[in-house]
Amino acid sequence: MLDGFFLRALVAGIGVAAIAGPLGCFIVWRRLAYFGDTLSHAALLGVALGLLMEVNITLSVFAVAGLVALALMVLQRRASLSADALLGLLAHSSLAIGIVCLAFMTWVRMDLMGLLFGDILAVSKTDIAIIYAGGAAVLVVLALIWKPLFAGTVSRELAQAEGLNPGRADLVFMLLLSGTIAIAMKIVGVLLITALMLIPAAAARRFAATPEHMAVLAALAGVLSVIAGLFGSLEWDTPSGPSIVVAAMALFLLGLAPLPAIQRNR
Repeated sequence: MLDGFFLRALVAGIGVAAIAGPLGCFIVWRRLAYFGDTLSHAALLGVALGLLMEVNITLSVFAVAGLVALALMVLQRRASLSADALLGLLAHSSLAIGIVCLAFMTWVRMDLMGLLFGDILAVSKTDIAIIYAGGAAVLVVLALIWKPLFAGTVSRELAQAEGLNPGRADLVFMLLLSGTIAIAMKIVGVLLITALMLIPAAAARRFAATPEHMAVLAALAGVLSVIAGLFGSLEWDTPSGPSIVVAAMALFLLGLAPLPAIQRNR
């Protein structure tokens, strides 16, 4: 018989995986892995500001990640630096500022390892409610912007010619990523959130016949990773968040085996 905390971890992890998978498909298609890392690093600054101002940490993480995404859009238009240089600047500076802020708040006792790598076994029923309510909202909005977002991924010029407004879809997508990072932070931590979005999507890519098919397979791959990672963590007494990511990587490597594959989605 499984303990209640383990069952809560399973339910929470499955909810996060179902959200992360479809979003991760666009990260793969658009080659935005470093952008996801930038937002996840900014999450630590959001935690520090939330503690400092005594507001809900999930909301503060969402706000900071959203501001970082908007800052990137502005800097790309005005600065002479390349996109990857701007991402590196924002990622490392926000992470460093967050850690320094936490160090100055000596009155706050914070599990830094839990923030960086997650503590899924400590999720509460309230956390689960936030994950599923927020996740449902993310998936509904993603479904609404799917057409312009995917069209902009294939050809931004063609999407604009068809009047689909890919710029607005890009902005909404960045906010969805920010919200997902805020929701998932407690599950796998700020350093592993991007991995949970990226690796299941990469594993599903080989077997997907259509973009929508890939989104579903990515969600399923994430769910399998959560289940395998948590049971592996229980069996071998390993950290739960990293174990989930290791399980996702094992699933990706298994998908590279020379098996008949459905038409590859490009």
